[in-house]
Amino acid sequence: MDVAFKSFVGIDIAKRTLDVHVLPERRSLKQPNDAKGRGQLREKLPSPGECLIVVEATGGYERALVAELLDAGHQVAVVNPRQVRDFAKACGILAKTDRIDAAVLARFGQAVEPRTQAKIPEKQLELQDLVVRRRQLVELRTAEMNRTENVASQFVKKSLQESVDALNKQIRRFEKRIAALVQSDDEWKQKLEIVQSAPGVGPATSATLIAEVPELGQLSRRKISALVGLAPFNRDSGEFRGRRAIRGGRTAVRCTLYMATLNARRFNPVIKAFADRLASLGKKPKVIITACMRKLLVILNTMVKNRSHWNPAISAT
Repeated sequence: MDVAFKSFVGIDIAKRTLDVHVLPERRSLKQPNDAKGRGQLREKLPSPGECLIVVEATGGYERALVAELLDAGHQVAVVNPRQVRDFAKACGILAKTDRIDAAVLARFGQAVEPRTQAKIPEKQLELQDLVVRRRQLVELRTAEMNRTENVASQFVKKSLQESVDALNKQIRRFEKRIAALVQSDDEWKQKLEIVQSAPGVGPATSATLIAEVPELGQLSRRKISALVGLAPFNRDSGEFRGRRAIRGGRTAVRCTLYMATLNARRFNPVIKAFADRLASLGKKPKVIITACMRKLLVILNTMVKNRSHWNPAISAT
């Protein structure tokens, strides 16, 4: 990395508390996870720019702390909890408490120096929240619709339908809000038009990519595939050659790309031809759909990078 850090800070984030460990001085402390406690914590940390602060992605609890640390000029890395747990096991650390987890995060930062996070604008955070909430509502609607298949009572069916109707109304509200927010930003608006020009990519997919993959158009094809979790990893040992498999990345983005790829296999000539060629080679359906997802993502990444709309002649190369 370009920055030579003097110290490494691991922060284990709970709903109400923050456990902190600082290396190399091996200093531990605990603070309330509220505005006052986070403010006191910033005063006890090393100077901004001199330390690498490592936290785990906790489903939202980390957001306020990370935003405040970035505002203060600190370098912060938000890491995958599974990677940190694997690191702890590799170090022989099997016990798990908040204080131990903070120390492990500090050691992980010292050994790995994970990529730091750029400051996310408030508008980007709002768009992410809207997209995530819309996805949750769609999942709830699907669950309610599935329940109607095994219900005999007309009273229950009516209740389920009322629930589905209410969810449909909420989903439409969120879709309008997402569309309005995207249209309010010239860069997002241009990116939306570029991405949706590709056959098979609709409003939900494009909004998800804008909200949850702001790196789209800024990374190489290999890096963008790895970021989303569509880069295959080798599983070889000696003369054994195992099947390549994807792992990690941004699960929600992959799920959205999966649905978009199903459409693209029908309506996008480039993806359809690519899938047909893989099928003719005897590839399994799961391998085909994953490869098509990766190809679609790479195409969209190139389109955004070049600020060019869909062109089947170029995308087929």
